[in-house]
Amino acid sequence: MHGASLVVDPRAYRWRHDGWRGRPWHETVLYELHAGCCGGYGGVAAQLPALAALGITAIELMPLAEFPGTRNWGYDGVLPYAPEASYGAPDALKALIDDAHGLGLMVFVDVVYNHFGPDGNYLHTYAPDFFRRDRHTPWGAAIDFRQRAVREYFIGNALYWLLEYRVDGLRLDAVHAIKERDFVEELARRVRAATEPGRHVHLVLENEHNDAALLDAGYDAQWNDDAHNLLHVLLTGEHEGYYAPYAERPARRLARVLAEGCADQGEAEPRSGRRRGAPSGPLPPQAFVCFLQNHDQIGNRAFGERLIDLAAPDALRAAVALQLLCPQIPLLFMGEEWGCHTPFLFFTDHAPELAARVVAGRRAEFGRFSAFADPRQRARIPDPNAPAMFARSCPDFREAQRGAHAAWRAYYGALLALRHAQLVPRLPGTRSLGAEALNERAVAARWRLGDGAVLTIVLQLGNVALPAAAPAGRLLIESRTGAAAALARGELAGAACCVFLDEPRPESA
Repeated sequence: MHGASLVVDPRAYRWRHDGWRGRPWHETVLYELHAGCCGGYGGVAAQLPALAALGITAIELMPLAEFPGTRNWGYDGVLPYAPEASYGAPDALKALIDDAHGLGLMVFVDVVYNHFGPDGNYLHTYAPDFFRRDRHTPWGAAIDFRQRAVREYFIGNALYWLLEYRVDGLRLDAVHAIKERDFVEELARRVRAATEPGRHVHLVLENEHNDAALLDAGYDAQWNDDAHNLLHVLLTGEHEGYYAPYAERPARRLARVLAEGCADQGEAEPRSGRRRGAPSGPLPPQAFVCFLQNHDQIGNRAFGERLIDLAAPDALRAAVALQLLCPQIPLLFMGEEWGCHTPFLFFTDHAPELAARVVAGRRAEFGRFSAFADPRQRARIPDPNAPAMFARSCPDFREAQRGAHAAWRAYYGALLALRHAQLVPRLPGTRSLGAEALNERAVAARWRLGDGAVLTIVLQLGNVALPAAAPAGRLLIESRTGAAAALARGELAGAACCVFLDEPRPESA
C-alpha cells in the first residue's frame, strides 16, 4: 500500500468467453460476497458452480480498490485503479470474471466514489485541489466533483472496470454523499455511450435519499433499504438506531414498499420529521433491489449477527419467500442461502494510532443503543483491527451440504427455481396492482405481470388469524405446510407466506 507500484500489461490475459454479452436486468439474482472472506479471487471462483446451480445469476464483489493492510471491507480503498493485491493478481481477477461468464453468471463490482479511506490517500499531498476546503463529510474533506479532472478520474474508473475487466455492472456506494447530483447522472450517460450495442451493462445505486429521478437517468435500480428495514423490524422487533423510523406501522409501510418501491416519498418521517424521498410509484418493481441481509446490515451490528440467529425460523422462511418471489430484484449475502451462522464482523488492518481511533469511534457510535449505554457493555464490542475479526467472518462453504444447512439451501433453491421458471419470463412490463396491510404484521400484495398473469403474495409474521381469503390462481408455494388452506378458512395464524399465480386463460380458437 505504501510501497512501490506494480506495472501490469492489461493485454496479457487471454479471455476465453469473448462472446459473452451479459444478461438482461430482469434475470438478475444478486449474491453479494467479500472476496477476502472467500479465499481471494481463486476462492470465489471455486464457489461459482454451486452458486450457478442454486439459481444465482450475478455475483456482486464488495469493493476491490487497494486498501491498507490485508483485511478490510473495501470501503477504505485509496487506489481505485488497483485491484486489491491480497486477493490475488489482476489476471486472477480476470480469470474469476471469465469463469463466471462461462457459467452464465454476471459479475458486479461495488465502487466507492464518495470518499477515500483514511490511510494511504496521497492525493491530499500531491493534488490538494482534488478536495473541497469548504465542505466536509464523515470521511474528511469532500471530493470536488465541480472540477472536470476529478469527474474524469472517476468516470474513467467506472469504464476501467467495465471495459478492461469486463464486469457486467457496478453498484455505486452511498451516492447520497455526493452533493453534485449531475456528476452521478453524467457517469451513467458516459457508461451507456461507451457500451457496445448488444451488451448488457447494469448500474445500481445505494441512495439513502430515495432520489427516484436517478432511476430514470440511466440507472437500473437502487438498493431498497426501506424494504430491508421494515422486514427487519417485523422479524426481530428491533426498533433502535436506524430502525427507529420504521417501528411505527411497519406492515402498512411495507405494503407501500411492495406496491410503489419506497416507503418514504417526500413525506416527513414519523419520528424525526425529516422529509426524505420522491414519488417512486411509476417505476417498475425491478427498479429496486430487495434484500434481507447485506454487508452493512450484518456487519454494522456490534457482533455481526445474521438473521438466522435473530428471527424465528418460520418467520424467516416466510420473509425469504416474499423476497425471492416478489418482482423486485433479490440480493443474497454470502452464506445466507444455507442458514450460515458465521458472523460478518467489521474488520480492518490499520496502523496502531488509526486503529485505536476506529475502536473508540465504533464504541461511541453504539452508545446510542440501550444495550450499550453502560461503558462496560461498550467495552465488549470487538476491536475491528484484531486479526481474529477477519478470521471469524469467513464462512465455511462446506457447511452448505450438512444437516439443517442443506435444508435451508434446498429451500432457497426451490424458491429460485420457481422464480426463474414462473416469474422471470413474465417480469418485463410488470406493474403493481396495489398492496395493503391486513393487520399490524401482515400484508397482501398483487402485481400484473408482463403477460397478464396476476401474482399475489400474502405475508403473515404475527399470531393474529387473518380474514378468510382465497386468492385467485394456483398456489406456487407456501412457506409452511397447510398455510394456504388455513388462509382460505380464515385461520392462518403464525408466520407464513403464500404465493399464488393466476395465469391468463388462452383465447379459444
